[in-house]
Amino acid sequence: MRVPVLAACVLTTMSLLTSPASAGHEPRATIRYTEHGVPHIVARSFDGLGYGYGYAAAKDNFCELANGYLTLSAERSRFLGPDGKGNDALSGARTNLASDLHFQRLNDSGVVEGLVAQRAPQGPLPEVRQLVAGYVAGYNKYLAQGVTDPTCRGAAWLRPIRELDVYRHFYAVAGVAGQGALADALVNSQPGATAEAPADAAKIAAAADAALGTGDLGSNGIAIGADATAHGSSVLLGNPHYPWQGGRRFWQSQLTIPGRFDAAGASLLGFPLIQIGHTANAAWTHTVATARTVGLYEVPLSPDDRMTYLVDGKPEKMTSTTVHVKVKQPDGSLADVGRQLYSTRYGPVLTSFFGTPVPWTTKSAYAVRDANATNLRGLNTWFQLDQAQDTRQIVRALSSTLGAPWVNTIATDRAGNALYADIQTVPHVTDTLVNECSTPLGRNLFPASGFSVLDGSRSACGWGSDPDAVQPGLLGPGKLPMTQRRDYALNANDSPWQANVKAPITGYPRIVGDIGTTRSARTREALLSVDGKTFTPDSMKRLLFGDRSRMAELAAADAAKLCDAGPACAALTAWDHRYTLDSRGSLLFEQFVLKLPPNPWKVAFDPKDPVNTPNTLDTDNPLVRKAFSDAVAELTAAKLPLDARLADGQAVTRNGERIPIHGAPHALGVLNVVTPVWDPAKGNAEVVHGTSFVQVVGFGRDRCPDASTLLTYSQSTDPTSPYFSDQTKLFGQGEWVRGRFCERDIMSSPALRVVRLR
Repeated sequence: MRVPVLAACVLTTMSLLTSPASAGHEPRATIRYTEHGVPHIVARSFDGLGYGYGYAAAKDNFCELANGYLTLSAERSRFLGPDGKGNDALSGARTNLASDLHFQRLNDSGVVEGLVAQRAPQGPLPEVRQLVAGYVAGYNKYLAQGVTDPTCRGAAWLRPIRELDVYRHFYAVAGVAGQGALADALVNSQPGATAEAPADAAKIAAAADAALGTGDLGSNGIAIGADATAHGSSVLLGNPHYPWQGGRRFWQSQLTIPGRFDAAGASLLGFPLIQIGHTANAAWTHTVATARTVGLYEVPLSPDDRMTYLVDGKPEKMTSTTVHVKVKQPDGSLADVGRQLYSTRYGPVLTSFFGTPVPWTTKSAYAVRDANATNLRGLNTWFQLDQAQDTRQIVRALSSTLGAPWVNTIATDRAGNALYADIQTVPHVTDTLVNECSTPLGRNLFPASGFSVLDGSRSACGWGSDPDAVQPGLLGPGKLPMTQRRDYALNANDSPWQANVKAPITGYPRIVGDIGTTRSARTREALLSVDGKTFTPDSMKRLLFGDRSRMAELAAADAAKLCDAGPACAALTAWDHRYTLDSRGSLLFEQFVLKLPPNPWKVAFDPKDPVNTPNTLDTDNPLVRKAFSDAVAELTAAKLPLDARLADGQAVTRNGERIPIHGAPHALGVLNVVTPVWDPAKGNAEVVHGTSFVQVVGFGRDRCPDASTLLTYSQSTDPTSPYFSDQTKLFGQGEWVRGRFCERDIMSSPALRVVRLR
């Protein structure tokens, strides 16, 4: 008689926790390492699961994690000096001093402690608290054993962590697109001397787009349902484009409590949950959304006091706090630096918005409100996602918590459903509210960017509420865009409108995103690659690493006409329009596209044909012609042939070894986004962000998901680790790692290594 698969898995994993070797001293967690250092963590409790996660994550990435905790404790200036670069994984602060002032302001406020003290859903679920407590113990266990990474070994700022550090970490990441991005503005806000200095809506919109667009965060998510799969019920591609350096890296694992909890995938460093991954019957990924999670209020000031503002004609005094941080001096001594900061009922006062002035004059000031300023709920969101077995449960997890801070969700399940859901933390700023309450700046800024600037003199202009929202001030899930289909749903960082070209999503508030506007070349490539096609997991992998450029399809032939007969024309004419390692001419075209003016097309965008328009390169435009000549000059200066292979001019170096990398920047319309750093002497010499953790998950007849993964920058930031660059080499070669989810696959791994933590 055959033992059922689930029962067999439970029996096998339970035996690991009660093996003879551990008789009388049961391990708190067991880690089974498979190929490329991927840990499969098994425990009897959530505390034990967090313990194994914390220990294993610290072993791979201790210095990067510790750098984050140094930042969150507002002590960068104390140990590293005030002028050093801030930690851009956690805020937009340019210097250590600005970073410390920002985080000390948050720490002094007690906001995170207040959220932790609340019951779920506002505070953490009991199981999440146990995971966090275990994580802290596991991290501290590794620290006590001794740090091996030479990057920070012996540093004076290394310390054991507390549970509060983990909660502060999530809070910072949740706010990284809001108050975190505005850190410099918030800590440098002081009243100016001007009576009138209106803000420039066009400059703000451009600056915000540059800061929050496809800069260092982006993603592709493609969900294929049963009607578009060649075999089986569904296929999911998760392809986040995140930084390759710093603390906003993914780390891969599997978390299992036999018979109760089982999820595999990756999470951002420091979070003992799976954030992009799958269970036995459902898979999900996230893409950076277009919803604006912050907004401004302009408050009129009292004629006699610029620290007093008026609401409904009544004066209210701004809250004033002085933030103090310790700063290392040139002689090594410490000095106290204080900064007086101000807040209104709406939020803190600032004098610039994404680097563009919004002046604090004698007549008015601006305050920012961040929808994620009370968001610790996201930990509960991912805990619930880690237990979802179908798309219905995924929607329930998103809707009941509204904790996804700035991301869409794309998902599939074994039943063959394909889901797109932009159910996240979004301010309750309806189009009606904007029409009734916008200031003159807001009337220009909101249509262009989705950022609201509301009249702070009227209490009626406060953010609204929905009965189905877990918290006042947020749009309820009923007002947020979602579609579930049997063919496909996708997102590539454009608004929800074209999640499926046959069934556009409309009717959502402008703050969520625009409708009827130009789609990026990457979105168009995704739609053209998927619509009307059928997929298997293998064909999805080939699609991603096929590296086809939509911009090349649109413009390469016309670009070849910009030169007289010669090597540049020959390079583009013979090019295969891809960014694989052997593609010749790709570097020349990349540099050309990156230099193009904003609208280089003859045929304008048509909302009735969003996939095929705009098109036809305007070769008569002098800026287009200049872009081409500049691109030729760029390659010539780098001593690269105009028909150089991509591998000749795009690589990273790890421990002295040069590793060629395929893919291309977002502007090229390549799904496999790689954003390189151009070295004038040798071409693309490093990758700052792009394809990071990749998963392709298929559900079919086998009870075990068909999963393939790749962590492009590898599991460890420790240069002495065997897992420092091994997957980077695989990525360069276009290879994948076999996903090992079911017990039979884990135990059959040729690299299996078992560690029991007591």
